[in-house]
Amino acid sequence: MLLNNSSKSFLVFIWVFLFFISINKAYSQEYFSPPQAKLITSFPFIQLTGGIILLRATVDSTSDSLTFILDTGSGGISFDSATVDQLKFKSIPTKRIVRGIAGMREVSFSYNHTLHLPNLSVDSLDFHINDYSILTSVYGIKIDGIIGYSFFKRFIVQIDNDKQLINVFSPGTIKYPRGGYLMHPQFTPLPNEDLLVLDSKAIKSRFILDTGAGLCMLLSEDFVNDSSLITKKRKRYKTQTQGIGGKKQMSLSLINSVHIGPYRFRKVPVYIFSDDFNVTSYPLYSGVIGNDLLRRFNIILNYPDMTIHLKPNNHFIDSFDYSYTGLSIYEIENNIVIEEIVPNSPADVAGFRVGDVVLGVDKVLFKNIQATKLALQNAGATVNVVILRDGQPLEVKMKVKNILKNR
Repeated sequence: MLLNNSSKSFLVFIWVFLFFISINKAYSQEYFSPPQAKLITSFPFIQLTGGIILLRATVDSTSDSLTFILDTGSGGISFDSATVDQLKFKSIPTKRIVRGIAGMREVSFSYNHTLHLPNLSVDSLDFHINDYSILTSVYGIKIDGIIGYSFFKRFIVQIDNDKQLINVFSPGTIKYPRGGYLMHPQFTPLPNEDLLVLDSKAIKSRFILDTGAGLCMLLSEDFVNDSSLITKKRKRYKTQTQGIGGKKQMSLSLINSVHIGPYRFRKVPVYIFSDDFNVTSYPLYSGVIGNDLLRRFNIILNYPDMTIHLKPNNHFIDSFDYSYTGLSIYEIENNIVIEEIVPNSPADVAGFRVGDVVLGVDKVLFKNIQATKLALQNAGATVNVVILRDGQPLEVKMKVKNILKNR
């Protein structure tokens, strides 16, 4: 078949078009990518009640091993003021302010330190200085500081809650484990994500992901009231918790479910607090997801790529702590001392007094506040608590309330 000139021109156009498509397809397979992330170090961690993660490290040329909380809820890195005094680090006053759930204060800084973890040294770190004596009393372990954003932003950090290992990788391309969920949170610099919470209604709101919070959820009272999330018929229990800034009165309750990506948790204990110091910057954030929820995943914190990967682990279906006693205990001079008792709480009804020293629970003697707390987390049971009062041992029976059955 003979082609006229116009037909020939059309075929040439088609050939050129197809040629460029083939070139573009070939070139589209070539791109520049970051280097492969490499494992730098692995080391164990200690996990306390509520999921709090403790790491051991040294600083600069000092030989003293220090204990730090690993905290995605911290916007920097910090020392306890007593540790700074002990190690004779230079402290420089500033006008910068740190906010906590129970207070705010100007903090001093100690500049240009090197943090030494097993097989990893992180230099040029500026530590702010705070008083963590209350955390030391709450956990029964000297807390020397908190490791937060200043560390996370430099590495990819995997928290393996099954093996209780921290794996630290160089920034770069990483293959996430199969069977998990990849989040794309905002970092401001604290990681925060839109999550679905359901109780009297379903509400999608933004929460800070906080490995340093030893609870499931912490909700701003303003959010709870504005959203009417929790029905007014739902029982609330007065309690007290501790954090940066000191002690804080709160209430303990439940919500029907919390969704983190595709994962749902039902009948979740929540603390509700009056955010007097604007920690959550409500309505920007409605509260905090703490590590008693997050510990149920193995987590990869990829701050350089602004992603977080979650994969359910062996703790995913662990029962929540539904116990309520109204007791606040602290470890003071190696004694476990009752410091606060909520009026009309199970502890008050049982006859405990402020200043009682707890010796044991159900015929098991303790010198460890973590073991004591676990023994009292016996929702619905009657526990026999041995105390020391005015130098005399006494046994006090207490019915631990189960908030799941008192809704």
